[in-house]
Amino acid sequence: QVQLVESGGGLVQAGGSLRLSCAVSGSMYRVNVMGWYRQAPGAQREVVATVTGGGVTSYADSVKGRFTISRDNVKNMVYLQMTSLKPEDTAVYYCNALVQLSLFRPPNVYWGQGTQVTVSS
Repeated sequence: QVQLVESGGGLVQAGGSLRLSCAVSGSMYRVNVMGWYRQAPGAQREVVATVTGGGVTSYADSVKGRFTISRDNVKNMVYLQMTSLKPEDTAVYYCNALVQLSLFRPPNVYWGQGTQVTVSS
């Protein structure tokens, strides 16, 4: 059973920083793309940033230059360093991973339980 567990959310003032972490555990062959998504109240879940197994990153326009995604392939962890936070960054942040359970099986998508980030003005 693959599990994703996030940590690092909380309450911060505008302009502040937070670092989210997500650990992927369980029996697996390989973790492919990993990413962070967020969902604000009344809004749809949206992609924030993704990183491939080779380290290629992509970001939503709204967070470019402020957020940095990184991963540790040995520990199967993904991080999101968030700086210059704005009230509009307030949301539940979800970790996402494309996990291949064995060599000859296609990857499956897994989600963490979410961690709340609240930015006060």
